[in-house]
Amino acid sequence: MKVLELLFEYRTYYLTGMKITLLLSFGGLVAGATLGSIISLLKLSKFKPLSVIASIYIEIVRGTPMMVQIAMVYFGSYVLTGINMDGFMAALIAVSLNSAAYVAEIIRSGIQSIDKGQTEASQSLGLTKGQTMRHIILPQAVKNILPALGNEFVTLIKETSVASTIGVADLMYASKIVQSSSFQPFSPLIIVAVTYFFFTFTLSQLVGVFERRMAHND
Repeated sequence: MKVLELLFEYRTYYLTGMKITLLLSFGGLVAGATLGSIISLLKLSKFKPLSVIASIYIEIVRGTPMMVQIAMVYFGSYVLTGINMDGFMAALIAVSLNSAAYVAEIIRSGIQSIDKGQTEASQSLGLTKGQTMRHIILPQAVKNILPALGNEFVTLIKETSVASTIGVADLMYASKIVQSSSFQPFSPLIIVAVTYFFFTFTLSQLVGVFERRMAHND
C-alpha cells in the first residue's frame, strides 16, 4: 500500500523520469543507428586505416562502462571547452556514442550475413559497388538486423539509468528524490524496478512479434 501511496504522491517526479528515460533511449538509438551505420561501413572498408580506426572505436566503447563514458562527456566538455554542458545533452551524447559501437557491429554482421554471390551477381550485371550495397545488400541486411536493433533499444532503456549520476532527472534520479523526501529507502526502488520491467518486457514482446512476422514473411 505504501508503494501505491508513494507513486500517487510523487507521480510528477516519476512521470518526468519516465519521459526523460524514454527520450534518452529513443534519441540514443536514433543517433546511434545513424553513426553506427557509418562506423560499420568504415570497418568493412578495404582502406585499412579507416577499418582500423572504426575497430579501435568499437573496442574502446564496448570495453568501458557507460557510467565512465557519461562522466567523461559531462566533465570533459568543461575541461576541453570551458562550457558547462547540460546533463541531459551530455547523457544523450554518451548514450549515442555507446549505442553506435553496438549498432555498428549489428549492421556489420547483418551485411556480412548476405551471400557474397549476390554481390558478384549484381556487379556482373553492371551495378557499381555503391549501387550493389544500396539496392541489393542493405535492404536484405536491414531486414535481418531490425530485431537486433529492437533488443538494443531494450538494453538502452536499462543502461540510461546511470545518467542519474550526473543529475539527469530520469527514473533513478526520481527514486533518489522520493527516497530523501519520504525517508523510505526501499519502496521507491520497487516503483522504478516495476517501471523498467514494464518498459523492457513490453518492448521485448513487441520485438518477438516482429521477429515472428518476419519469419512468416520469409
